[in-house]
Amino acid sequence: MTTAREIMTEGADCIGAEETIIRAAEMMKELGVGALPICGTDNKLKGMLTDRDIVVKVLAAGKDPAQCKAGELAQGEAVTIGADDDAGEILRTMARHKVRRLPVIDGHDLVGMVAQADVARALPDTKVGELLESLSS
Repeated sequence: MTTAREIMTEGADCIGAEETIIRAAEMMKELGVGALPICGTDNKLKGMLTDRDIVVKVLAAGKDPAQCKAGELAQGEAVTIGADDDAGEILRTMARHKVRRLPVIDGHDLVGMVAQADVARALPDTKVGELLESLSS
């Protein structure tokens, strides 16, 4: 069966937990992405930061993006997938946690990202349809 390693986008640039939201927005623009993993000074994944988080939790909340740190938006334990986990586990994890992107971990190392678009390219339409329905409800 297809694994996360086979369908992921390799590599994942992290925003440091101590870096500002302004820097995160700049990175998103430079990389052409809508989400970044948040990594601590220990190089461990602390969470995910999305463009929506920036708008809703920073700008709309009246916070200064030049002063707010990315780590302030990391909530709880990050939802991840193992590099060798199969497609079924990817679908279950995305649906269970209502997430469109999953950091891919190999041991303790962040090795890539699986996004909804990666799933759509790699899996049968029926499976993708079930995932979309789950994420939309």
